[in-house]
Amino acid sequence: MTRLEFRVQELTVGQLAERSGVAVSALHFYESKGLISSRRTAGNQRRFSRDTLRRVSFIRVSQRVGIPLSQIGAALDTLPEGRTPTAADWAKLSETWRADLNDRIDQLVRLRDDLDDCIGCGCLSISKCALANPYDKCGDEGAGPRRLLSRAAGGEDACGDTGDCRPAPAAT
Repeated sequence: MTRLEFRVQELTVGQLAERSGVAVSALHFYESKGLISSRRTAGNQRRFSRDTLRRVSFIRVSQRVGIPLSQIGAALDTLPEGRTPTAADWAKLSETWRADLNDRIDQLVRLRDDLDDCIGCGCLSISKCALANPYDKCGDEGAGPRRLLSRAAGGEDACGDTGDCRPAPAAT
């Protein structure tokens, strides 16, 4: 990897890609979404300020923990223009996601614990199976495995159930 001299204040798209480990096409995409910006030279080449490297790193780390690009963009919009963000700027920004990240961690722990007994069984008939959805009770809540994605620890899932996925007895 090419080491940049400290006095280099602007990076080409290739230098930014090499230093950040992000493909040039991804950098173009980030720019088209307003997440990063560049100036154009007289020859119409992109030049990125050196602090863009931190922004790209922030974008990648945020994506890695599941933050949507729209939220990343909103967060980046709160950072100052014309100067490199300080540690206090980054701390303030990351605090806004703390509760969401804690919820995601809790959800992952529940996923791990709920799937220990039956992952891969394919039967979907176990009464405690979080994947079962008799009569499509959770269909109004949205796509995907609603119970698995939203069950709060010890509480109700998005469908109002406490985990008993068995169908109601048929009327006689």
